[in-house]
Amino acid sequence: MPDALPHNIYDMEFTAQQIAEYLGGSVEGNANASVKTFAKIEEGQPGAISFLANPKYAHYLYTTASSIVLVNEDFVVEQPVSATLVRVGNAYEAVARLLTLYESMTQRRTGIHPLAFVSPAAEVADDAYIGPFAYVGDGAKVGARTQVYPNTTIEERVSVGDDCILYPHVSVYHDCRIGNGVILHSGVVIGADGFGFAPSAEGYEKIPQIGIVTIEDNVEIGANACVDRSTMGSTYIRKGVKLDNLVQIAHNCEVGQHTVMSAQVGVAGSTKIGEWCMFGGQVGVAGHIQVAPRTSAGAQSGIVSNRKPGATMMGSPAIDARQWQKSSIYFKRLPDMAEQLHALTKEMEELKAQLDALKQQ
Repeated sequence: MPDALPHNIYDMEFTAQQIAEYLGGSVEGNANASVKTFAKIEEGQPGAISFLANPKYAHYLYTTASSIVLVNEDFVVEQPVSATLVRVGNAYEAVARLLTLYESMTQRRTGIHPLAFVSPAAEVADDAYIGPFAYVGDGAKVGARTQVYPNTTIEERVSVGDDCILYPHVSVYHDCRIGNGVILHSGVVIGADGFGFAPSAEGYEKIPQIGIVTIEDNVEIGANACVDRSTMGSTYIRKGVKLDNLVQIAHNCEVGQHTVMSAQVGVAGSTKIGEWCMFGGQVGVAGHIQVAPRTSAGAQSGIVSNRKPGATMMGSPAIDARQWQKSSIYFKRLPDMAEQLHALTKEMEELKAQLDALKQQ
């Protein structure tokens, strides 16, 4: 890509040759074909770049109106193609790189909006942005190029690193730590009290939660997700973790590096999850356990323990995925099997009665 980037995002225009050089790919067709926007291959338009990674969409390549299409190096063209092709090692990864570049070239805002409140005792980088009705409390720090959107609250002594994005209505409670390159989507709550209560004769007595939450670099957390502060010490979300919308991480947990969780995953307190784990939607993880690295759990699995690295689990309680799949074959047959068992039991009782009668003769 050119070193001198256009000032206005809508003025950006790149040729197939420039894109191929940036991605380390090769051009097949018109190297001077140019694009200024992105489009899905089935919704292609002139001046747009699309990509083809899933073979199910291959037929769109021959009809798309997009000017450039990213394809894998080994893709075999079976019909004439009007678009210029840029062949790359992995089309899906390549388009992700282009989208990241595209986003980085948008002109980010800087400065503190007149309707924001920033404590005189806070530190905000000169090139950061604080939107209207945002709040930055005493002793808080906001790093370089970080974007704090409207109605977001950063409480006292919070540290937010460089290149972060805090979308509208994010709440970061006091003393929590957020690293560099972190994205928090709307409604995320970082550092609310953990669910700690001690039973007493009068009911439940609240246990003060005096710890914090530490979010390391390059974490992204989806809308309305919550990470609770620890009773003591810190709840940890390690480097590169990706949490989907409506995920709940309870107090004193640790989520290992590069772990990903789909929507509505819930992790109970004091659980340690290893690195590179993958949890499907609505997975539930019991408290006070350890989950081994590279564990995969299918949707709605209930994990009560797992110390085997690389395990793939399903079911509730979760077991080995292959065992669960074999067992699931019989689930829908259980009513019929119960009737058969009842009939066999009745038949055995009748046979037993006949044998007893024969013995008495």
